[in-house]
Amino acid sequence: MADTDLLFHSGHRTRLKEKLLQGKLTGYELLELLLTYAIPRRDVRPLARSLVEKFGGVYFVLRASYEDLISVSGVGHSTAVIIKLAYELISISYAERAQSGTYLADGKFVRDYCRNLVSCKVVEEFHVLYLGNDSRLLLDETHSRGTIDESAVYPREISRKALQLNAIGVILVHNHPISDNSFSHADADLTSLIEERLNSFGISLVDHFLVTSNGIVHSLRATPWLRKSSLK
Repeated sequence: MADTDLLFHSGHRTRLKEKLLQGKLTGYELLELLLTYAIPRRDVRPLARSLVEKFGGVYFVLRASYEDLISVSGVGHSTAVIIKLAYELISISYAERAQSGTYLADGKFVRDYCRNLVSCKVVEEFHVLYLGNDSRLLLDETHSRGTIDESAVYPREISRKALQLNAIGVILVHNHPISDNSFSHADADLTSLIEERLNSFGISLVDHFLVTSNGIVHSLRATPWLRKSSLK
């Protein structure tokens, strides 16, 4: 590489850092800047474009599996690790905020939390968020892991754990790793059963969220054609 190319890339990366501190980077540019720390001596703009094109956006790049990342030409072990590191830091930040205050009472935050929690999973998972006073997260429990299209749910275990934690509210979360479908009637009926058990102990079922394969988050409480079956 010519000295002029090295100077250009050095200057470009400096400009990216300055734009970051000014809050002016686009999502694509943020990914590009992240890649510079894994690949310090190469123009990473083409790679950033390739990743965004393959996975359909920066969010989907971050949630991609290690195996899928290294299948992209130009992505080695270090690059895949730094991308997964960024994703894990986001996950920790969400968990810390949820445990520290009233964030789970905010509609946008709780949807972002659920999306970050299960959108990258390759099998269906069912999570139960147990809430204390002021919607503070007491425990995010992976209730079960299943197959690509189903997971087992045990209402009695959910109510038992809620009582053990002295929880006053519960949020249910599950994902569809290979489907964009919303809630089924079976989902609504199961939610009704869980809600009845929780209500018998004076515990509120706040909502049931479903995260589809494309990252869309559905709320059962906000699904009018199923609302009559659950979350009255």
